[in-house]
Amino acid sequence: MKYFLIISLLLSIFSCSSEENTRSADPEDDTGTPLISSAIPIYNQAYQENFEADKMSTILDNAKNGYVLLDPFQEAVTDHVAAIQANGNQVGAYISIGTGETYRDDYEQIKPYLVATPWGEWPDEFFVKETTTGVLEVMKARIDKIAAWGFDWVEFDNMDWAFDDEARTTYKLTASKSEAIAYYQELCAYVHSKGMKCMAKNRVEDAADFDGVLYESYTDEKNWWDQSGAQSFLDAGKLVIINHYNEKSCGEVYSEYKGIYNDNLSFICEDAILKKYVHYNE
Repeated sequence: MKYFLIISLLLSIFSCSSEENTRSADPEDDTGTPLISSAIPIYNQAYQENFEADKMSTILDNAKNGYVLLDPFQEAVTDHVAAIQANGNQVGAYISIGTGETYRDDYEQIKPYLVATPWGEWPDEFFVKETTTGVLEVMKARIDKIAAWGFDWVEFDNMDWAFDDEARTTYKLTASKSEAIAYYQELCAYVHSKGMKCMAKNRVEDAADFDGVLYESYTDEKNWWDQSGAQSFLDAGKLVIINHYNEKSCGEVYSEYKGIYNDNLSFICEDAILKKYVHYNE
């Protein structure tokens, strides 16, 4: 009995010591409170650079408590919004606010407000030429549909289209930079009026009312955006996503970005070996 009591006491001490070691390994703030990362899994059905985007079957089977970006104007996509949300996900809807796409159903409505020359990188897209007449109504009609389909977010692609001086000259853009800012601010306010959140894309300047931001990152062009702007969104507890393309060492890049920012950063990576997106924080 004496030996049994001694062994029990030793096991109890070892167990407490192990628990203390485990707790001390967790990150803590200055008061000793454990820090919990707010990074979430990211899935992207809407676009990719080199390989295939996330398939709907992958999203339905695997996405849990994350942010899932869909192209709501592709066939049958909106049928799955409720099922994706049932797994704890926030669902975003992709729209391009800086271009008109020839393959969209509302192309004829937006065409009068577009430049005449197609975008060199994307020949099926034309930049928005001016923002002060009917283009706002076309975009708001899209947002009305997205709200009716039950989305949580609207992600604004190409919101930086009017800020490149070379593009302004090449494509003869007439919208001023201040008009472009007012344009995406008004669209975000409209999204909010519909009970949804705004996801900025690649810039947060003059976008303080946006609820999150997604940056596109490349192997040879990482952290190219305004770092202080991204950090300000993280500091405010907003969702900050890096969508990194064509990478053989996704884990290393993720670690690099966490070193620049913090563990609250959300990350998705286009794996050049697997030839598909890989997802973190699952």
